[in-house]
Amino acid sequence: MTDLLQTLLKYDLGHLKIIAGFWGIELYSQNPDRAAEQLAASLLDREAVRETLEILPAEARAGLNSLLESHGKMEWTGFARRHGEIREMGEARRDREKPHLNPVSTSEILFYRGLLGRAFFDSEKGPQEYAYIPDDMAPMIDHENHRPAVEILGRAATPAEKSFQRLTNDHILDDATTLLAALRLDMDAGGHAPRRGMPLSLQEHTYLAPAIQNLLSTAQLIRKNSLQPEATRSFLEASRGEALDFLYKAWLDSQTFDELRLIPGLICEGEWTNSPRETRHIILNFLKALRPEKWWGLAAFLGDLKRKNPDFQRPAGDYDSWFIKRESDGQYLRGFAHWDEVDGALVKMIIQMLHHLGKADLGFAEETGTITSFRLSSFVETKKEETKISVSSNGRIVVPRLFSRAVRYQLARFCEWEDQRKDEYIYQITASSLKRAHAQGLRAEQLLSILVKHTHANVAPALVRALKRWEANGAEAHIERLSVLRVSRPEVLEELRKSKAGKFLGELLNPATVVVKEGAIDKVMAALMELGVIGDAEISE
Repeated sequence: MTDLLQTLLKYDLGHLKIIAGFWGIELYSQNPDRAAEQLAASLLDREAVRETLEILPAEARAGLNSLLESHGKMEWTGFARRHGEIREMGEARRDREKPHLNPVSTSEILFYRGLLGRAFFDSEKGPQEYAYIPDDMAPMIDHENHRPAVEILGRAATPAEKSFQRLTNDHILDDATTLLAALRLDMDAGGHAPRRGMPLSLQEHTYLAPAIQNLLSTAQLIRKNSLQPEATRSFLEASRGEALDFLYKAWLDSQTFDELRLIPGLICEGEWTNSPRETRHIILNFLKALRPEKWWGLAAFLGDLKRKNPDFQRPAGDYDSWFIKRESDGQYLRGFAHWDEVDGALVKMIIQMLHHLGKADLGFAEETGTITSFRLSSFVETKKEETKISVSSNGRIVVPRLFSRAVRYQLARFCEWEDQRKDEYIYQITASSLKRAHAQGLRAEQLLSILVKHTHANVAPALVRALKRWEANGAEAHIERLSVLRVSRPEVLEELRKSKAGKFLGELLNPATVVVKEGAIDKVMAALMELGVIGDAEISE
């Protein structure tokens, strides 16, 4: 890029003297180039840098930090939007108006102290103007040691913004168990699992199913859409507190879990890349500065973030190269004008993930409205796990939400899934579910063993007999939907059986009633007409 001397050589003697004055340095040479060399040597002193940073205004130090977080440079338009412009003026006007004594922006504070350079550099979009810290000065600015305390953004929530509250919980563990079972049964759990039997939370939040599957992948429970047996077993058998902490840590440090690509209604296209882990940590640092257990207004928080640190996920202040479009109308959301729809929505998604992972409560102005406030709060389980399930004689199984997740995962593999009730999962033993289980190497006697153990041996004798007979004989009864032809006289049916339509007739139920093979109703009706018989059909859906 550009070092300090190269930066100073672009300035006239008057500008160099302004910089020297702020650093307490007296320039001896009246030659601009030699003065620049002397000034560069004096400024590149660690003690001088430390003293200058100590008296630097907080907003100017924040400006330096934003550049350091962007590897020392940022597109000028983005930097100026956050920290203000530098007024253009010649030597005479500068010496007359003395802008360094009355700066109108953070940019001017840094510029007239030699801490900020401004120049054109090559980029993928061609020559672009950048704000930068000189290369040899940047390492001397100890970013961590001289970073100011993270600024508190936003304000406390109003009573209206927290009228309705949704406290954090550990239901993500139950949803994860359901999705693991769905994947084990080869269902499409990537956001398209059947609504029937899916947890209510997954039905209400369209982003949650793909988010959890992504989370399970980053936690190494899933690899290439295949379950990892040992890791899955450990997760399901862990205590709820340990399992929740496991998912939170996996999310916190994940480089592959990308909230930006999970925002409902947005589609990300192209080969551009972002940094989800770094972005997540930046937002969490802002959130950690807020008082815990204090309700905070979401709109005010986002508003302050937009004004003071809008480029938190775009180090170069680039709002044009990411191809993100709105799903509803296909419009590409390029430019800073769409910050709320993209960057603001990302922050909201991170807060929602904190809620699902047991770290934040959500507040609403209306019971069914959008999030208007939040509160950082750790979830503490107060209910004990259930120790018993209930099973009816007709094969219907009711499993409490707080029952063993490992056992519910196994039951789900043997049964059809019914709609979830509040804090209960309902399963039904059927011939088709037992066939599916058998195809995966499971036996009915294993199901019976699970039921006996977890009902405290309270399984109806009829169900015990049914499962044992299934193990020996398979299905012993069949129900099927048939189309039946009834005629007024047996002679009509006999004549029809001898016609070319006879091949469309199935089992004879009585002399005047016969089964019509599937899809052959129209052909049989046509054949009857050829025999001089007009029939009618009653077909129920």
